[in-house]
Amino acid sequence: MSLRAFHIVFVTITTLMCVFLAIWAFAFAGDRTPLVLGLGGFGALGAVVMPVYGVYFYRKARNILL
Repeated sequence: MSLRAFHIVFVTITTLMCVFLAIWAFAFAGDRTPLVLGLGGFGALGAVVMPVYGVYFYRKARNILL
């Protein structure tokens, strides 16, 4: 597996983990402490930012010849 392919897989898995963290914090967490809400916000932010970064990386890496 090339470094480019690994990077794309890693960004995909990270995005899914951020989505899971946000869903857990806002829907399934038993308590609504500031820490849990902060983690949920961090997960939601990551779920938005990581795909944007993934598209940016994919467009940039498409021009790299290996």
